[in-house]
Formats: sequence, C-alpha cells, structure tokens
Amino acid sequence: MPDSTNLYLFIVAALLLLIVPGPNMAIVTSHAVTHGWRAGLAAALGITLADVLMTVMVSAGLGALVMSWAPAFDVLRWAGAGYLMWLAWQALRTPPSDTETQPTQASLRKILVRATLNSLLNPKALLFFMVFLPQFVSVGTSSVTLQLMFLGLLLALIALVFHSLLGFCAGRLHTSLRKGSIHKRLGSYCFAAVMTVLAARLLLLSRPV
Repeated sequence: MPDSTNLYLFIVAALLLLIVPGPNMAIVTSHAVTHGWRAGLAAALGITLADVLMTVMVSAGLGALVMSWAPAFDVLRWAGAGYLMWLAWQALRTPPSDTETQPTQASLRKILVRATLNSLLNPKALLFFMVFLPQFVSVGTSSVTLQLMFLGLLLALIALVFHSLLGFCAGRLHTSLRKGSIHKRLGSYCFAAVMTVLAARLLLLSRPV
C-alpha cells in the first residue's frame, strides 16, 4: 500500500478530477435523464468495470504494450467514435414508447455495456491510468504492481460512488419531466446529441507525442 501522504494526495486528486465535467459524467447524466436513475446507476457500474479492467492492464504492463503499437491510439479513437455515432443513430431511429416504463434488466445490461465500451474505446482513458496511477506509488515500500492495483481499485470505488450519486440526482430530473411524448422524444434527441459530441471529441483528440 502507498504511504499515507501519497494516499491522501491520491484521494484529493481523484475527487478533483471527478468533479470536472468529462465524458463519463456526460454518459451517466444523459442515461439517467433519459431513462431514470436505474439507467444512471447501470452507466456508473459500466464505467467502474472499465476502470477495473484498465487498472489490471496497467498493473500487468498490458497498457504500455498496447500503446507501444503506433496505430493503437488511432484505432481506439476511430472505433470509439464510430460506436458513439451508432448509439446516436439508434436513439434517433427508435420511436418513443407510448407508456412510461422502468428500464428492464436487459436494457440496463445494454447501458452497462455501453458505458464500459465508451471508456475502453477512449485511448485517453487508458493513457490517463498509465500516467496518473504511478505518480502515487511509494517506491521501496511494497510491490509496485500491488500498489497500482490498490490505487486503481480505490479510484474505481470513488468514481462509482460519485457517478452513482450523479445518476440518482439526474434521475430525479427524469422523474419530474417524464410526462408526455414530447419529453420522450426530447430525451432521445438530447442523448443523441451527447453521443455525437463525445464522438467528435474523440475524433479531435491528438495523438500523444
């Protein structure tokens, strides 16, 4: 485990990074506003799953191995943008339901997978884990690999709590606005707009030097 100073600094840095608006916040909020708080929680769980997977990759050295292949950054970037645009298209072509229903277990699984893929197909997310976690490792105290795992899992836990609360609050907005087909169609438009903006953001990413 890292020493207490590095651990406190890590927690503060993680909280500061989470409150800055970014793609994960947009994914959770858009799903919660469109489908309710359960959808926001499913998105939060998907992001956490991606965080855990990236932690394992970084701790095992797989992250550096992937990024050592020159085209990897662009492959992930274009795949992620294409996936987000497909989600936007699906939201626009699906007609709003005439009845107000809670998300089913199957649809919640879809949202969890969406959020997981959104993070995994963002090359900057993997690079962030590769750069951020090692800064708080205490050299000489214990295994570097175990410290990276601990820090990554702690970050995933903090993010899960933050995004779950965000999803619940955004879901309250869904509850207050859910009446009427206009809102349902507006929700689809807003979701499609968020996915399109995130896709454009990925396409505009510059490859790290």
